[in-house]
Amino acid sequence: MSARVPAVVLGGSGYVAGELLRLLAAHPGFELAGVLSDSKPGEPVASAFPHLASCYPDTRFMSQREIEGVLAEAPSAALLSAAPHGIAAPLIDGLLSVAERAGRHPRVVDISADFRYRSAAGYQAVYRHEHGAPRRLAEFTCALPEHLESLPTRHVAHPGCFASAILLASVPLLKLGLIGPTLYVSGITGSTGSGRKPIEGTHHPLRHADVYSYGALTHRHVPEVVACARAASGVEADFSFVPCSGPLARGIHVTVQGALRASLDSARVIAALRDFYARAPFVRVLDEAPRVKNVVASNYAHLSAAANGRTVAVLCVLDNLTKGAAGGALQWLNRMYALPETSGLELPAPGWT
Repeated sequence: MSARVPAVVLGGSGYVAGELLRLLAAHPGFELAGVLSDSKPGEPVASAFPHLASCYPDTRFMSQREIEGVLAEAPSAALLSAAPHGIAAPLIDGLLSVAERAGRHPRVVDISADFRYRSAAGYQAVYRHEHGAPRRLAEFTCALPEHLESLPTRHVAHPGCFASAILLASVPLLKLGLIGPTLYVSGITGSTGSGRKPIEGTHHPLRHADVYSYGALTHRHVPEVVACARAASGVEADFSFVPCSGPLARGIHVTVQGALRASLDSARVIAALRDFYARAPFVRVLDEAPRVKNVVASNYAHLSAAANGRTVAVLCVLDNLTKGAAGGALQWLNRMYALPETSGLELPAPGWT
């Protein structure tokens, strides 16, 4: 590609939108064409993201009407949605309809939950409200880039951050037939995973120096994990998931445990994982236990495993805002626009966050 593709970001001043803007600022294949914020149109982007002031000194948030104009005029455009679930679907549907009437056909990566389900009924069963654009569901595929060689639809729904870590850890062993279909998962997530607006469960003074579970065995992302694991591995697995809130701002640590079908030691499981992800540029399989600090603010996921002949535990760490959201979305967008999958995403973690 000789020209950079205009990219539009939905989600205003949220953390994931901010991470998308950070990554787009240095991306060689995409250039920011607009950021939508219904609550802050006309305000400087730097007022919501002071750390991005050097990249976007004069950029201002746009209204929906201005974004519609951008999409109607651009011959090719990329739409990255970090809008909340329930809001994303009708917003994306409306923007696509405007663009299509103008003879334009943007491509979308949605980071919300709105297009992760194959049916409106499946979505409604989890989120307890009607889907905002059911006719668009067939236009989206929900998967990780590491688990899908070719994209069968025009648009993508990126799995959630916890789902990304669980799928990276579990799909190889399920697909290779190394474990049974019953898996037990525990995970710890940073406070940014719950969004910018502080609530009791995410307010830092309450999380500092503490770890506590929430939604044990009832987490709403489990159905999407089951569906994505089935599509990627061909196995109908059962996931019992206990998520925890941790004292960190960014990052996820997940442990997936299951019963081995045959006696294997740690070295053989690690070798199987390494072979499975041999062509996955952002997945690194380690001999030692992975650490969150080594992946924070990067698009890399680190995995390792321990096995005692009967049980296996696969460990996965990733950054919830990058690999689990904005970075994973740009990784998909690179593939959708025939760019190298690693474009703009190869910076290592800073390390001492």
